[in-house]
Amino acid sequence: MKRLIPRLEQDNVEIELILLIKTILTACKEISFRVGQGALSNVLGSTLDENIQGETQKKLDVISNQLLKDMLLESGKVRTIASEEEDYVVAATDDAPYIVAFDPLDGSSNIDINGQIGTIFTIYRANNEVPAESELQFAQPGSEQVCAGYVLYGPSTMLALTTGGPSRLYTLDKTQGCFLLTTETLTIAAETAEFSLNMANFHQWSSGFSHYVNDLLLGENGVRGKKFNMRWNGAMVGDMHRVLSRGGIFCYPNDESKPAQPAKLRLLYEANPLAMLVENAHGKAYTEHERILSIQPTHIHQRVAVIMGSANEVDTCLAYLK
Repeated sequence: MKRLIPRLEQDNVEIELILLIKTILTACKEISFRVGQGALSNVLGSTLDENIQGETQKKLDVISNQLLKDMLLESGKVRTIASEEEDYVVAATDDAPYIVAFDPLDGSSNIDINGQIGTIFTIYRANNEVPAESELQFAQPGSEQVCAGYVLYGPSTMLALTTGGPSRLYTLDKTQGCFLLTTETLTIAAETAEFSLNMANFHQWSSGFSHYVNDLLLGENGVRGKKFNMRWNGAMVGDMHRVLSRGGIFCYPNDESKPAQPAKLRLLYEANPLAMLVENAHGKAYTEHERILSIQPTHIHQRVAVIMGSANEVDTCLAYLK
């Protein structure tokens, strides 16, 4: 099996970017250890604080965010940092070549039940025309990402990564402390009979999306003519890992009962990196009406609806929304 760094060198990834990815993964290995220790390392439970999203922070959210932020600030490779847990961007090294955004611990509701959680990250080139302390550094569509990935803390710790070429899968070898390539090229099948969405929100969806889900549930007796199975982890990183590994469609549509803020997932550090991984594995990634990677961001915590996964099923879903 190939180690991560030689694989990136073979893909002609520039050395500065490789070193930055290595920094992120060093932090993720420490997070993996803390997650694995669970209650033994006093990381379970909530704090008394809320983040910018209005969500109560878990202890492990805060620890993971600080680990990533500290290592990135010390690396000298990052000009600006954005995190789900930070109200504003954090300026780092003025002349550094890259900017990094991340969700330090996606799926926080799963922490205390030993469920799937993960770290999602994205890397862009810094904009020399914009100050390091400005969030306009991140005013770039997802198509400009130079690297996107996540680390899933499950029974094994796995890394999904793309630097513009194929999406690949690596597994952390805890005996050697390094990520080894375990899937050379991820490919999402165009057809699927599996969907992932939060059915508790059924009555808050648009009529078009509700119609789509109804037809899925009718199975062989409906217009789709086949049985569909539903899977839901409550963590985007876990549900999308399944889609990348064996196909399927993941949806988090707009909530029609919340016109001021209908979308749930964040564009910069959730939807964009997962969309890049999906598209580079031959899948599709859309909101309810446009390609995610084409969106021009307006705010670092901007939210969007998400429909991504098997290409033909995404097309079918979008047809219901027209």
